[in-house]
Amino acid sequence: MKKIIITIDGYSSCGKSTLAKQLAAQLDYVYIDSGAMYRAITLYFIQNRVDWADHEAVKEALGNIHLEFEFNPMTQSSEITLNGENVEHMIREMLVAEKVSEVAAVKEVREFAVAQQQNMGTRKGIVMDGRDIGTTVFPDAELKIFMTADTAIRVERRFKELYAKNKNISIHEVKENLELRDYIDTNREISPLRKAEDAIILDNSQLTQDEQLKLVMQWIEDAVLVQS
Repeated sequence: MKKIIITIDGYSSCGKSTLAKQLAAQLDYVYIDSGAMYRAITLYFIQNRVDWADHEAVKEALGNIHLEFEFNPMTQSSEITLNGENVEHMIREMLVAEKVSEVAAVKEVREFAVAQQQNMGTRKGIVMDGRDIGTTVFPDAELKIFMTADTAIRVERRFKELYAKNKNISIHEVKENLELRDYIDTNREISPLRKAEDAIILDNSQLTQDEQLKLVMQWIEDAVLVQS
């Protein structure tokens, strides 16, 4: 089957990464977690007390950041490394979640990440999820998906994910963080979250993961046929 580029954009906690990983495994594609890249950059900024409002400080810091994805045979998934250190678990902490949308809105950060992402996609056969993948990173992708879900369902999903790691987290905190991220993502000046004109909307509020996967696999089959 001809390899294509699949982009998955959408709001936080819609299951973009879960779907992307499933598709990559099913198709033997490379999965690139753009959100993990921004989270890793945010982690570096926090650890090194980089003021992301200071453009010169940001430029200097980005010059010291090296990101890679390494396949973990134990988890059967790609995990991100920051300057050679696996930070997959550290980037999922609430401290990073609270700041990542602010960092991702910085022009220099987005340019840095987008350049790396575009380089990763030159050989096709990739699945990438994020906020601006179909609009900015790969505007010519063969299949673009825009994921959404009811806000209450997204809050519940996110709460369950975070509660498993931190029993002190409240659903109110999660709701506030999700709403803030939605606002920042959709209102930032650089590459705001929006649906690409040729993207297919996937509302998974009432879909199981199996139903969702089956539906999207049909979309991929259709997209490949068009390219053949």
